[in-house]
Amino acid sequence: SVPFVIRLFPIVLTKFVFLNFLAFPFFVDLRRPELLLNNTVSLYLPTEPGVTVGIWHTVPSSRGAEAQGKDRRWYEEALGDAHPVIIYLHGNGGTR
Repeated sequence: SVPFVIRLFPIVLTKFVFLNFLAFPFFVDLRRPELLLNNTVSLYLPTEPGVTVGIWHTVPSSRGAEAQGKDRRWYEEALGDAHPVIIYLHGNGGTR
């Protein structure tokens, strides 16, 4: 009966393949990454009117001691130094 239901309702297949209705990890405030990861801060970038993208900025462990106790301004300035930046885009229905 599963192939028959998928044939009639193809949206069901996409819901179960991507699980975009599920927010994981459960009961975690992803707006506060410093509670989960060391040397990480959450920044928000306006991309166009009415759209804001949230990013996590994590400095490498080699700069971990330098990042201890620093505010958002320090992290924003660290984006502009000579070190490379790696961008990783990921999300699901509950977090994007």
